Amino acid sequence: MRMRRGAVAVAVLAGLSVGASAQAPIRTADITLRGLAASDFPRTTKLADNVYAYEQIDPTKRTVTVNNLIVVTPEGVLIAESQGTAGNVTRLVADVAKLTPQPIKYVVVGSEHGDHTGGIAAFPAGIVYLAHPFSAPRIKQPTEPVTDKRIVMLGGTEIDVLFLGRAHTGGDLEVYLPREKVLFMSEVFSNRIFPSMANGYPTEWLTTLRKAEQMDVAWFVPAHGFVDSAAVMREEEHQYRLAIERIVAEGARLHAAGTPVENAPAAARLEPYDGWTRAGNNASAALKRVYMELDGKLKSDP
Repeated sequence: MRMRRGAVAVAVLAGLSVGASAQAPIRTADITLRGLAASDFPRTTKLADNVYAYEQIDPTKRTVTVNNLIVVTPEGVLIAESQGTAGNVTRLVADVAKLTPQPIKYVVVGSEHGDHTGGIAAFPAGIVYLAHPFSAPRIKQPTEPVTDKRIVMLGGTEIDVLFLGRAHTGGDLEVYLPREKVLFMSEVFSNRIFPSMANGYPTEWLTTLRKAEQMDVAWFVPAHGFVDSAAVMREEEHQYRLAIERIVAEGARLHAAGTPVENAPAAARLEPYDGWTRAGNNASAALKRVYMELDGKLKSDP
């Protein structure tokens, strides 16, 4: 992969995030490039009445966030996603208690990966965990299955837990609030992080993103990266799909040319997405996954 030196350092200005200062943020997922530190997190952003995004530092990547959706109702709270450590979950629970005295009733497992589930056991007792059957065996809690759609009515709020298709994993779940038009996408969408596709389904991922784009959504909320303004998040979700389209196209081009998979990262033309956070970490596995799909090696996956 031919990395563009200084690509990330070029400030592409975005719209204002809720509660942000007058200066538009740099389009990046790296907290240090925003002039922030770990001590600036966690932070909570109000998306609608009683609906919040929660950004906490990813303990495995240090400079990017793991995000949650918090839905507060008179009958309890639903949280989309866990966090990667017990400490992060304990802090999340404490911060929810600052928003409401209502107990946490549901936790939706959007992604099975450890940076989202490693701390799940630190939630209080009595919570119902919702997960796709593909992901459930990897969760250290009993779960109730969501294979397509489950509507949770909680305190007069409709919360739709959805499986829109295989994407980052075989069991990605999303959470949609039809009245508030908020869609928490878990790891189907990360803001300005080069797609992590080591366990993904490249062309199916694109189909899943297009399904999300056809929904009536005001806020696209990512699993990683900053939660900026609604307008910026719509743009960034679109850019994320374009990034995966480029990866798929380049993987197909190099595969057809007979380029060995180990040489694909150096030969791939991935601009401007090669300037995104963690591109150097994720590009090789992403291209390998495209090769595997083209070779029919993903068909036997659950």
